[in-house]
Amino acid sequence: MLLDLAGRHVCISFATKRDPQVEMSLRMMQSIMFDCGEFTHFQQGGTVDREAYYNWLRPMLRPPHWAVVPDRIDGTVEEQRALVATWPFPKSRGAPVWHLGLPISYLIELARQWTRICFGSSQQYWKVGSPVWKGRMHEAFAALEDAGLQPEIHGLRMMNEAGNWPFASVDSVNIARNYKDREDMPGRMADRLDRVNPPKIFVPQRRLITDVA
Repeated sequence: MLLDLAGRHVCISFATKRDPQVEMSLRMMQSIMFDCGEFTHFQQGGTVDREAYYNWLRPMLRPPHWAVVPDRIDGTVEEQRALVATWPFPKSRGAPVWHLGLPISYLIELARQWTRICFGSSQQYWKVGSPVWKGRMHEAFAALEDAGLQPEIHGLRMMNEAGNWPFASVDSVNIARNYKDREDMPGRMADRLDRVNPPKIFVPQRRLITDVA
């Protein structure tokens, strides 16, 4: 699979990493997004070992690669701030996570400090693509637009929505899990996915009402 995807962009999770695959990806891929693995721990239990994560990243975190700053799904703003404060690398190499269940004000706070932010789905916005999820996404992008902020937005688990929002990048496990069942070669799936470009700008629509400020 990796050989057929040579020259592309890939995501490697700290929770499920395999050293030979990491080494191959560093040699062959155009860029790597390193994920802290919080989603895996949220589903299976446990917590991210931040010190081990940072030690793992240290020799690899050079341009053009970047990594997700440790977060806490369903955590409070105070918990997120504390985790972001542990980031030991240049901000240009990291992206904190703003979960849709957190206040818009925290998104604006992050956007004033970081050039790249990950959007994560949480609480009542867990289901990507649901009506309430789309309403919250409109609120988020509208708030960034109103504040005159244009950070690069990465959509976590949002590849199916890539063509609907002005993302800089998205990720999913689509190819890794499904290429054996749906395509002869994973590169063919990647070709199809790469043909979907996001809109260049956010076009405000009718504001949808949600119950989280």
